Amino acid sequence: MALDIKSLSSNLGNVGTIYRREIRSYFNSAIAYVVIVVFLAIIGWFHTSNLFLANVASLRLMFELIPAIFLFVVPAITMRLLSEEKKTGTIELLTTKPLHDVEIVLGKFLAAWALVGIALLLTLVYYITIAFLGSIDNGPVVGGYLGLMLMAGVYVAIGLFASSLTENQVVAFIIGFVLVFALFMLDKVLLYVPGSLTSIVEFLGIDYHFSNIARGVVDSRDIIYFLSLLGFTLYLTVTSLQRRKW
Repeated sequence: MALDIKSLSSNLGNVGTIYRREIRSYFNSAIAYVVIVVFLAIIGWFHTSNLFLANVASLRLMFELIPAIFLFVVPAITMRLLSEEKKTGTIELLTTKPLHDVEIVLGKFLAAWALVGIALLLTLVYYITIAFLGSIDNGPVVGGYLGLMLMAGVYVAIGLFASSLTENQVVAFIIGFVLVFALFMLDKVLLYVPGSLTSIVEFLGIDYHFSNIARGVVDSRDIIYFLSLLGFTLYLTVTSLQRRKW
């Protein structure tokens, strides 16, 4: 038991090392600042327009808009995570240290997910604005942010998987975008799907599950969907990373 605890502590320490390394790389370059500023600027523009032009004190438009913005922002954040390491050869340097592939993947995943979380956290400014102007139903707000974090986690995992497939960052971005866009559109093309498959295709669509949570109703089926897809994609990423050893 003592050995198991020591091994677990070592694994968590390695994940933390990779996590801190990636977070520093984001904020030591312009990546984090550009992503956060552009993200907030787009949200702020539409939020302000909805608030003053339509005279509607609600965060519904923001929760409808952010999933579409994620389609571009998340692949841009993740495209370099493994592709750059492979291109420069630093992935081999990482593996010469006492690091496992799963620790590398988890550390990088958590860093990218945290960056998206920081961007979402800053949007609370818009919630505070709405709260000052009038009463607001907090149930859908909490559900909306929970759904966005889960959606971001899945998108980051997919983007990380795309980055593991190539040494070219642009190609990684395109692959990541295509995969998350397809997942986002599944429940929006039901008219073109045979009736017998409609419920299956709808269930596979990520926006369907996000919409359920964003209404303030947290269903275990939606949580299981997000966590299962996230875990499966991270498993694929680890497997893809291990191809270099084959």
